[in-house]
Amino acid sequence: MEIRQMSTAFLFNEDKVLLMKKESSKLTNQPFWTGLGGHMESDELNYPIKACFREIYEESGIKATEINELKLRYILIRIKHDEIRQQFVYFGKTIRTQYVTSDEGELYWKDIEELKELHTSKIIEFMLEHYQNNINKTEIMIGTITIDQDENPKMQWSELKDPIIF
Repeated sequence: MEIRQMSTAFLFNEDKVLLMKKESSKLTNQPFWTGLGGHMESDELNYPIKACFREIYEESGIKATEINELKLRYILIRIKHDEIRQQFVYFGKTIRTQYVTSDEGELYWKDIEELKELHTSKIIEFMLEHYQNNINKTEIMIGTITIDQDENPKMQWSELKDPIIF
């Protein structure tokens, strides 16, 4: 199996979050919404935050110095055919509201309350729902997408903790 690693950011400005609207992808022919991010380069594999800053700048023009409190909040894992996909998801703040256009998709500041209404990938939908229900939680959460007994997608959540082992 191959491993695909990605890094994604959700930047907040007060009660709004910066999202990218993409017109289509390999997964869907309809528009969908996501954070800023993408695949990690080979020199970033041990430093997903480096990939995150690069992707934010490439897709929005927002510099690392214009971002505060960028923290790893989620690690999302899924299997797709013969590939394991691991996505490092960061949440941060910025006071900058202006951005540059991107070839990747259109950027919009959306109210946090609108997140539930937007069409996202299922794994991002589950993650955003978990975030909104646990907004004050600071621990890193691992989310694995799977299916239930009726073949419907579901998430399994675990808090990432360092056990003290002697």
